[in-house]
Amino acid sequence: MRALLISQDPDEAAILSLTLQRAGMAVSRSTDLEHALQNQPESPADLILLAMPAGSPLAQVRMIRAQTETPLVLIAEQIEEAVHVLLLESGADLVVTRPFGARLLIAQLRALLRRAAGLPFFTLPTLSISDLTLDPATRTVQIGNQGPKRLTQLEFRLLYALMIHRSQVLPAEILVEQVWGYTGEGERDLVRGLIRRLRAKVEPDPSQPRFILTIPGIGYTFDPQD
Repeated sequence: MRALLISQDPDEAAILSLTLQRAGMAVSRSTDLEHALQNQPESPADLILLAMPAGSPLAQVRMIRAQTETPLVLIAEQIEEAVHVLLLESGADLVVTRPFGARLLIAQLRALLRRAAGLPFFTLPTLSISDLTLDPATRTVQIGNQGPKRLTQLEFRLLYALMIHRSQVLPAEILVEQVWGYTGEGERDLVRGLIRRLRAKVEPDPSQPRFILTIPGIGYTFDPQD
């Protein structure tokens, strides 16, 4: 398993690298979050550990969650309870405040990875509606006689959620909960960006969607227009 560590403090990064290794993970280090996320699709990590300087890392949490649902651990300064809650509701899986103990952090990381394993995609049934087929075993989508297209984990979760609720309109808040796994209030831009990327893969003409329809002011629905 591989961890992505983002830290601008070389001394703390060295300690966290050793901690991640003791938890059983190979470690890739970066000082630039945006650059590290750009490389994620080619070599996805099993866990992201973000060690922030003073201040709330809320913007960074939202940036990460816009691209991946990989388990996310934050190392932060002492913060108020309301900020701690907001970080968890925005998608952080674990928030650890300084000073932290390496032994406890190793145990927390191992527990988080066990929970994150979840239900393997290959145990889910293949879905086929109209001429669109979604294969969880390969995490691919195929339209008609076209070749299968690989989906990211977020794209797969979104399409699966829409397809199993065919013709039902799902608000953005519900989609955030089903795709990212946390409270989705106020995250319409998050869903809108993922819908746009998914349409680029499944729609013959993304500007005139046939499968994934927008219901203005309400949400989105999978309702193939034959």
